[in-house]
Amino acid sequence: MSDLGEDEKTGSYSIYFAEGEALAKQKQFQKAIESFTKALEFQPEDRPCLVERSKCHLQLGDTAAALADAEVSLKEDKAYHRGLYQKAETMYAMGDFEYALVFYHRGDKIRPDIKAFKLGIQKAQEAINNSIGSPAACKLDKTGDLSFFQQQDMIGKKRGKRRAKAAAATQQKAVGERKPVASDRAVKDILGELYVDREYLSNLIKDPGLVVSGGDRSLYTTVDEALGYLDARTEFWRQQKPMYARKRERELKKYRPAPTRPRSKGVPRPTGGAGVDHTKYVLKALEDIDSAMSGGEAESGLEKAQQLMKTVEEMSTTDLPNKREFIASIHSCMGNAYLEMGEAQLALEQHLSDLQITEALDHADATTSRALDNIGRSYCVLGDFQMATDYFQRKLPLLKTPEETTWLYHELGRCRMELQDYPAARDLGEKSLAAAREAQDQMWQLNASVLVAQAESELALVKWSI
Repeated sequence: MSDLGEDEKTGSYSIYFAEGEALAKQKQFQKAIESFTKALEFQPEDRPCLVERSKCHLQLGDTAAALADAEVSLKEDKAYHRGLYQKAETMYAMGDFEYALVFYHRGDKIRPDIKAFKLGIQKAQEAINNSIGSPAACKLDKTGDLSFFQQQDMIGKKRGKRRAKAAAATQQKAVGERKPVASDRAVKDILGELYVDREYLSNLIKDPGLVVSGGDRSLYTTVDEALGYLDARTEFWRQQKPMYARKRERELKKYRPAPTRPRSKGVPRPTGGAGVDHTKYVLKALEDIDSAMSGGEAESGLEKAQQLMKTVEEMSTTDLPNKREFIASIHSCMGNAYLEMGEAQLALEQHLSDLQITEALDHADATTSRALDNIGRSYCVLGDFQMATDYFQRKLPLLKTPEETTWLYHELGRCRMELQDYPAARDLGEKSLAAAREAQDQMWQLNASVLVAQAESELALVKWSI
């Protein structure tokens, strides 16, 4: 690696860093970590790269690795605001709310213009108050006041009662009304999109026909476990996070965004010269398009993609060795923008162009998989669930991770539900659930469980009608 020139090192770093950012946006955090690690081989202790890798570690629950990267990013400059914020976020995730508050304050003192630090201070303070109580609730005078200790005794008793109630609830198997952990309005605010699922499951568990003949309680157990999980999450979010911090990410949207950036296999290492600059330019332009899309500016993203397409088409393969793959990625960007704008037919045309190009490329399984994802999503929006199924099934041999597997089987199951093929929907839901358990992804376990419950419910209705 020492034989590489500075231009080559810079070009290679930029490619791996851009790839890591793209993978992180696609929620492929382990792969993103690998890309950031490769980037750090070219520029060791690069602060932005360390912060991005720390974020990925945090998403995977590896708080120790996340904290280590955040601390290294502060090694040379203790006032590096991104490193301070990431360290504070990691401390918060570890439950060290007091230390998190310290670093949020440090960052806010250095960069008072960044609102994230003020929000961090607010949420850390609220988490501390929720954990130990607000200081305003306890007033001591000079003569001595035992109210603080009495208050702690009362809190302990209340917590003991709550634990006893929780234990009794888990042991109760008879059909009855599950008491929510908060008021109905609070639960609705906390759960957001998941509130509808909780209502559906609550009504389903009260159905006398839920336990089918023969004493089979598997469906009841599945629904009960899903409700228990939702209530546990509600209580956690209520205690740990303030209401303003519960802006749920879009991973639970019906159709998630697909990758839009070329993978490392399709991007050769630069060897210096104009090609490096052109590649960096296109990668930066794709990043700008992704930023516009993630910010909800689909029209702006489409305009940027159309302009980039004209620019790339005018380049030669000497200037841009990976030209065809970039063109495919731009088609994908345009398709995603059209889909966000409600132009599903135009989106489909762009994604079909993406597929046509990627299928002709060597070692392009990842980009082909991306195109198949998007074509399936487009057909779902158009209401053609059979065509969506056909394209989703073509993606099955390309699956590589349990995260991809649980999502794809879930989408196939939803399509079969729309086509009223309930046995197939149930089987696909069970496959999605198995993959979600392998991935240890509780949210997708919930999604898959809801799909299985809905399919079982429809099958029970069909059986009763006969």
